Amino acid sequence: MDRYTSSGAPRPSIAPQSSGGIVKQRQLAHLHSQLSQLSSNLADTENLLRMTAVQAEAMRGLGSWHGGMFMAASKVLGEESVKEQK
Repeated sequence: MDRYTSSGAPRPSIAPQSSGGIVKQRQLAHLHSQLSQLSSNLADTENLLRMTAVQAEAMRGLGSWHGGMFMAASKVLGEESVKEQK
């Protein structure tokens, strides 16, 4: 919708001038609310990432432990199969 009349003069606003400040205040309050929610979500994300890093390190240790168990089992089973073939 064009803000100018066919003669090129600006169209008068339909809303009263005093409500412009109210609308702006409402928009600012809404933006402040969204910013608070964003800040909260970022804090939650930071905590989750920190926890994920700790869990990833624990998974690394668990993987090493399992690898050691598989190598030990392979050595034991390999020795038994050599003994059985003799």
